[in-house]
Amino acid sequence: MTDTAAQTLAISVDAGMMVVTLNRPDRLNAYTAQMGRELTAAFRRADADDAVRAIIVTGAGRGFCAGADISSGADSFGESQADNMFSRAQSAADARPDSFIAAMYECRKPSIAAINGAAVGVGLTLTLPMDVRLASSAARFGAVFARRGLVPEAASAWFLPRIVGMPQALRWCYSGRVFDAQEALRGGLVEAVVPPEELLEQARVIAREIVDHTAPVSIALTRQMLWRFSAQPDPSGVMQVDALLNQQLGAGPDVREGVAAFLEKRNPVFPGKVSADMPPAYPWWDRT
Repeated sequence: MTDTAAQTLAISVDAGMMVVTLNRPDRLNAYTAQMGRELTAAFRRADADDAVRAIIVTGAGRGFCAGADISSGADSFGESQADNMFSRAQSAADARPDSFIAAMYECRKPSIAAINGAAVGVGLTLTLPMDVRLASSAARFGAVFARRGLVPEAASAWFLPRIVGMPQALRWCYSGRVFDAQEALRGGLVEAVVPPEELLEQARVIAREIVDHTAPVSIALTRQMLWRFSAQPDPSGVMQVDALLNQQLGAGPDVREGVAAFLEKRNPVFPGKVSADMPPAYPWWDRT
């Protein structure tokens, strides 16, 4: 199924995967506020749709996302521009429902960035709330904000150090230079660098492993646990939550199916749906 409503994205859903393609190839898929709104809508849609088990984000043409569209010059960023890059409605920092970063972070479906070309500025930072990043050998990266007189945006000052560590995050942000896929691999930003023609298929392989072998409810809970507890100073909070969740899941149909499939040496067919079968303890952060 292909969605033709979006102006800046091409969206298709097939075999449990939603493929979101940044679709402004004539501008190297440069980011606009419209693209931010459409990314928000796509991730909210994926979160609500039980037919979607994993999300892949890539770019059309030779770029992934070459940063913000600055065709309006410096006014692209200023308060005088009604629909500027950092308007409150698109702010990642305020975690409002209309923020694409909030939509990605809160999504209960795992997401994979298949970075096929330049991923600079917001083109880099929009991948950080995703769970897996793969790079084409043609990809280029850059946290270029200081070279534009800006600071890291889209909550990247929170995400980037958690992914690559503080020293590497500082180094890339302080220099603002563009670097290649091999440096991104060495720094821990991406997990693999593959030939361009193999990139999307490799992303599908990862997504297929999730679709074929895991329980949707378990994945939804696991994603939120790992992101939300990663910065906690000690394990006491997660120990309470994981014990309660496993108690509530333990007597349910997904666990029975998972055990039966293991004993019968077959792929599981989990009945649980993210839209209807999240355990009572979810969302635990609203209770603490």
